[in-house]
Amino acid sequence: MKNAKLVGKSDLNKKSVVRLNERLSIGDRDILIIGGPCTVESQAQMDTIAQQLTGSIQALRGGVYKPRTSPYAFQGMGTNGIEILARTSRASGLPVVTEVMAIQQIETLANQVDMLQVGSRNMQNFDLLKALGEVDKPVLLKRGLAATIEEFIMAAEYIVSHGNPNVVLCERGIRSFDNYTRNVLDLGAVSALKHLTHLPVIVDPSHAAGRRELIGDLSRAAIACGADGLIIECHPEPDQSVSDAQQALSLPAMAQLVESLRPIATAVGRHLPLSPVQNPALMAA
Repeated sequence: MKNAKLVGKSDLNKKSVVRLNERLSIGDRDILIIGGPCTVESQAQMDTIAQQLTGSIQALRGGVYKPRTSPYAFQGMGTNGIEILARTSRASGLPVVTEVMAIQQIETLANQVDMLQVGSRNMQNFDLLKALGEVDKPVLLKRGLAATIEEFIMAAEYIVSHGNPNVVLCERGIRSFDNYTRNVLDLGAVSALKHLTHLPVIVDPSHAAGRRELIGDLSRAAIACGADGLIIECHPEPDQSVSDAQQALSLPAMAQLVESLRPIATAVGRHLPLSPVQNPALMAA
């Protein structure tokens, strides 16, 4: 990986820590859990998630611009969704992560959210990557569904080479011949990325599995193999989600999953912050 001059790990002990806000970071001892729906649907939906999962998750996710395979599928709430995310973040104190799909969306989103996500379909949208390199905002870069590890690393290099060092890599599964799962989660890539780069690496088990019953096992395996965090889809009423309903966890299931990660994090020398004492979702399970 000689061409990865900036994100490549020249020193075996080098490790970057990306700050999400003044109190949260990714890549240090603490594991970061990001949870929320595939798509922002309403203020009530986001408030419920924040209220019930504060203490289990450290950040909220929610799409407001959605790249969909069908042009007739729900494309997200756009600016109304951004306002919902911003209000939820202010009320809960949870930072928010959302996807940016186009250069013209960057400024508005960067003023309202804490981390900009580049989705799988845009991993090699090089003009978008260059533009994000000029923004003082952390970027969550997802692996393309058929991207090699080298292509993934060089996509991160585009962002960093244009001035933004705050990049977090996300393994979210790659396309295979088998259609039982939505994608195949490549945990070998997580280990490889930790050896090849100094960037933090998190895992998205929701898009990898596409089936909610598999998400817990994949999440635990991800932490065991060295992931710095997880981004997981959850919803107050999973079967009513307007997109990706089959892979969304209920809020009690999400809280229980986080609890199951604690001994694994400890075993690999990591820590899960914000103990969910009096967590309504966990108590309701």
